[in-house]
Amino acid sequence: MSKLELKAVVQRYGSHTIVNGVDFRLEQGSIACLLGPSGCGKTTLLRCIAGFEDVAGGEILINGSPVSSPGRRVPPEKRQVGMVFQDYALFPHLTVARNVGFGLGGMPALERDRRVEELLVTVGLGGQGHKFPHELSGGQQQRVALARALAPRPELVLLDEPFSNLDVDLRERLSVEVREILKKEGMTAVLVTHDQHEAFAMADEIGVMSDGRIQQWDTPYNLYHRPVNRFVADFVGKGVFVPGEVLDDRRVRIELGVLSSGVPVECSRGCQACGRGCAVEVLLRPDDVVHDDSSPTRAEVRYKAFRGADILYTLRLDSGVEVLSLVPSHHNHALGEQIGVRLEADHVIAFRHTG
Repeated sequence: MSKLELKAVVQRYGSHTIVNGVDFRLEQGSIACLLGPSGCGKTTLLRCIAGFEDVAGGEILINGSPVSSPGRRVPPEKRQVGMVFQDYALFPHLTVARNVGFGLGGMPALERDRRVEELLVTVGLGGQGHKFPHELSGGQQQRVALARALAPRPELVLLDEPFSNLDVDLRERLSVEVREILKKEGMTAVLVTHDQHEAFAMADEIGVMSDGRIQQWDTPYNLYHRPVNRFVADFVGKGVFVPGEVLDDRRVRIELGVLSSGVPVECSRGCQACGRGCAVEVLLRPDDVVHDDSSPTRAEVRYKAFRGADILYTLRLDSGVEVLSLVPSHHNHALGEQIGVRLEADHVIAFRHTG
């Protein structure tokens, strides 16, 4: 039995449909992410799962029991759901320990104190239960919020943009730590974010949302290497589309060479293998274009972004088409310089030409 299941869930505000027929299932112990741009419906969907909003259509089940359907909504406090908010929502007048134990009022005092201290150790705040929220950093406050959500051992943990108020380095580090904590506790969780780095760091499976729909529900690897449509290809990772010509249902020629793949090349709607000559647009990732001084294929350095261990180059090919290349930073080339490049791609990500 799935821990969480959504069946054709719809939510509207007046005549405006925000969530439009969403389906997915989440098994015990899995961490999922709803990933997408602002306004795509991901936070509304999370609020429906939490029980803060009604649904206009479909059904939400937790542990196989319906909790939401049109005209029926089990209140949030009866869903056994823990919630971690963007702004932490800690009680400023309560100590860290009392914040964490806030939802454990029905538990014997000794057992409650043991659970609170156990969680504080788990989130890296052992011995700091006497402090108040204002005495902690942003990252520490978020750990307290997580511990509070985990304290009652909920069936499901929901995290709404939990790291958006933190700086980039702390956000990346904390997302990995939170994943480890959730896995240690054996929790099932759903994260909402617009940041794909957070999604990739935390989630076992990700639903990329646009216009109220899930465009693709898949592993991070497949989202990056096997996007099902152009929106997902554009939204996940960096890359540029370059013109290509289909040679057969497994090969496509671009300016840098011939790409081969076990995945059929999509060259027209409803047709995966239309034969030689069809025009497509091929997505090249920065790791598909490799710097190679010995290569006869040359490209002009147009722009460069230094990233410490590597440099992201924007390169112009002879045709004027620009591609990206991620190169170790000891290969430091000047703007306007011609450098050697070669194609090294394992996957063909091609969509029909829309021009």
